[in-house]
Amino acid sequence: MKLFTHLNFGGNCEEAFQFYAKLLGGKITTMMKADKLPGDVKPPPGMENAVIHAAMSIDGAELIGNDVPPQHFKPIRSSYLYLSVSSSKKAEEIYRALSEGGEVGMKMEETFFASRFGQVRDKFGVLWTIIHQKSA
Repeated sequence: MKLFTHLNFGGNCEEAFQFYAKLLGGKITTMMKADKLPGDVKPPPGMENAVIHAAMSIDGAELIGNDVPPQHFKPIRSSYLYLSVSSSKKAEEIYRALSEGGEVGMKMEETFFASRFGQVRDKFGVLWTIIHQKSA
C-alpha cells in the first residue's frame, strides 16, 4: 500500500510542478496532458491543454497533481504540505521562494521546537509548513 499527496490546480499544474521540481530538487516522472487522452475522450471546453496526471518524486516522497476546470478550483483550505529540511538556511531559502506571489500565514522564525518554522500559501494556492527542527 502507498499513500500519495494529490494536488488539484486551476490550469497551472505544469507550471507548479516545474517550480516545485526546481525548488525542491524533485524529478517529474509523469506529465500527461489532455491531448494524450484516447480519441473518443474529449476534455471539457477550455481544458484542451490541461494536465490530466502529473507525478513527481521528491526525496522518496511522491506528489501527484492535475488541473481541474478553473471555475471548480478552490485553493487548499485545511491541509498543508509539511516539509522538514536539513538546515535553517534551506528552510529560509524554500520559504522565501514559496512566499513570492503567495500569502504568509506564519512568518519564518525560531520556536521552542524548531530553529526555523513558518507557514505560507504559495502562488498556486498550496499551503506549506516549512520546518528545520532543533537538534536534541
